Amino acid sequence: MQYRRLGRSGLQVSELSYGSWVTYANQIDTAAARECMAAAYDAGVNFFDNAEVYAAGRSEVVMGEALKALGWPRMSYIVSTKFYWGLAEGPNQKNTLNRKYLMQAIDGSLQRLQLDHVDLVFCHRPDPGTPVEETVWAMSDMIRQGKALYWGTSEWSADEIRAAWEIAERHHLHKPVMEQPQYHLFHRLRVEQEYARLYEDIGLGLTTWSPLASGLLTGKYRGGIPADSRGAMEHMGFLREQLTDPAKNEAVAGLDALAREIGGTVTQLAIAWCAKNPRVSTVITGASRLTQLRDNLKAAELLPRLAPEVLARIDELTLALAR
Repeated sequence: MQYRRLGRSGLQVSELSYGSWVTYANQIDTAAARECMAAAYDAGVNFFDNAEVYAAGRSEVVMGEALKALGWPRMSYIVSTKFYWGLAEGPNQKNTLNRKYLMQAIDGSLQRLQLDHVDLVFCHRPDPGTPVEETVWAMSDMIRQGKALYWGTSEWSADEIRAAWEIAERHHLHKPVMEQPQYHLFHRLRVEQEYARLYEDIGLGLTTWSPLASGLLTGKYRGGIPADSRGAMEHMGFLREQLTDPAKNEAVAGLDALAREIGGTVTQLAIAWCAKNPRVSTVITGASRLTQLRDNLKAAELLPRLAPEVLARIDELTLALAR
């Protein structure tokens, strides 16, 4: 496992990381989470991604219990959480980044994770109803209080990120240092074009999610929706049209053949392609089984094999379908 700086910060994150979205408290319990986290850690993974909203807070509970049982030195791992959607209905409790919500949300996450601080905290979506100055001050204060070490954004536009950074710069506050965008072979224009100026201008780092396009890039959906897959889960029904897209599944078949040529699987190829982008600090992978996790992490072995001619063939298969 190789390690990369998180943008312009000094923090080093493993090029592949392990996240809990969908799986924790939905598909796997604490025992399975502990087993997968231990295997990831043993393989060199040092970043474990979470969010307040995942499984309505239960994902953080599962991760917190697993971390307590594993007993790793706190310096040896990085944990994140994210805020926006909230866990309750009502004013100041849902779909907001106002100060009241943020300062209480971090306390709730720390309690569930059984930690005295998180390393990374993200504003999970932009909030047009709260002045960005208020959000920036609250996030900076969260760091000043020692409850988080770095803050950033997730799925914010380039203009929104720059505005937040400039407010922090003007008032000598802690600046946003990372963004967590969706990034995979069929969803790449924001990372590669919209954010392009931010990498040099403000030193933006990326912790990207969904390298497998919610499973599309595993090839498992080429024959329809398997009964035991994410696409079959009732609350993930919004993904089904994308997962069964004929043109994309045809491209996946081509990627599968290419992956075999270079000694890997289409899953490993898709993850390695994301990590090949030097602007990506870490690629967040997910897994509901130990075998799946280990297979995903082998993507690191494929990175040196992604020569320019291989990348060109990947573009030929996918670029026209990307957005």
